[in-house]
Amino acid sequence: MIAYIVRRLVGAVALVLIISAVTFLIFFQLPKLAGSTTDSLAARFAGKAPTPATIEAVKERFGFDDPIAVQYGRFVKGVVAGDTYDTGTAEIKCPAPCFGYSFRTNTNVTDQLIDRMPITLSLVVGAAVLWLLMGISIGVLSALRRGSVFDRAAMIVALGGVSLPIFFTGLLSLTFVVHEWGLLPPVTYKGFLDNPFAWAGSLILPWITLAFLYAAMYARMTRAGMLETLNEDYIRTARAKGLPERTVVGKHALRATLTP
Repeated sequence: MIAYIVRRLVGAVALVLIISAVTFLIFFQLPKLAGSTTDSLAARFAGKAPTPATIEAVKERFGFDDPIAVQYGRFVKGVVAGDTYDTGTAEIKCPAPCFGYSFRTNTNVTDQLIDRMPITLSLVVGAAVLWLLMGISIGVLSALRRGSVFDRAAMIVALGGVSLPIFFTGLLSLTFVVHEWGLLPPVTYKGFLDNPFAWAGSLILPWITLAFLYAAMYARMTRAGMLETLNEDYIRTARAKGLPERTVVGKHALRATLTP
């Protein structure tokens, strides 16, 4: 067991390093592969009409010309031990874990992540509850009524939910539900501690929009799993013993279906 835990921990550390390296390459190397030079990158932080000397100073201060391994090592060191950023007029301390510093907003990236965490968690938790309840319920009902009008309509809607990108359904819901029909007020986040009812009301449309995609996926998976499970021998045996259909579906079939 100890060897297994050690292997899993080592694998987790390696996975985190790989993800951090890929993320670093996306943000720091892709612009160069797309044609941007270190001079053009430095010019973004050098103010209006910068001189070559100013651009060179910015490149040196940010280490744009350093080897990629050195830049990545500096990034990992900042996450683990913190870092110091030189804006040209002052040095800014970024305590660990330091994921970088935004020179546009003049704030640490870590502080920005923490500031947005309540909204992110509110979206995720509320939408997850909706898509689990909707997806599993619709999937079970579709499997029990295979070939019915409900089954066909649910799977058509689920196919649309899987196919349509979330930003498209989000724009559609804003356009019609909020602006055209006026069923809901404009989406403005309210803090949970300030007013729980206003918090839920401000997030109901984002919850439904986000849950639509994943509920469609869960409905299709649940339906497929239920159809396969309902044909198993132990399900026929349970029915032959005279167990109520609710017990057969809920206790025996659904429990096995939920594993994936």
